[in-house]
Amino acid sequence: CDLPKKVYLGMGSSLGDRATSLQNALRRLHGKLGLSLIEVSPIYESPHMGLEPGDEAKFPSHYNLVALFQTTLTPVDLLAVVNEVEEEGERDRTQRWGPRTIDIDILDYEGVSCRTESLTLPHPGLAFRLFVVLPLLDLDRNFRLQGGESLANLLQEPPLASQKASKILAVSLNDF
Repeated sequence: CDLPKKVYLGMGSSLGDRATSLQNALRRLHGKLGLSLIEVSPIYESPHMGLEPGDEAKFPSHYNLVALFQTTLTPVDLLAVVNEVEEEGERDRTQRWGPRTIDIDILDYEGVSCRTESLTLPHPGLAFRLFVVLPLLDLDRNFRLQGGESLANLLQEPPLASQKASKILAVSLNDF
């Protein structure tokens, strides 16, 4: 019998009622078989991170959080659930890195390293996005990257030092 694994999910929303979209996605995830919500970071607001220069001004800002779950799902099965929850949240995938109602990324699956056509663990952008690093550190101040480096030590280094993200709203587990 496999013990539940600790998994960190990064979540973002830039369209509609962003806070409600995040909360609804958390509720849907928590209601899925094999997933149990343990802890949620505060919500952060950050500029849109797009593919083209100027996208941050062209598109609405994002609300982001990180949630800690326990799961009995494999990484591939978890990805299928994440995609299902995004679809239920009316995620539009027509524009790469475009605005979205909900975006959910598997950031870390209990330190597992894997690479398939559809999934890379840990998430390759984990240490390069302030809107991921800050909420993840709210949940685990001692989080370490696969090479053993402290995530907190990267805050003063490029590219994180030049990014912006502001804590705007606490999320209570009592809401779930």
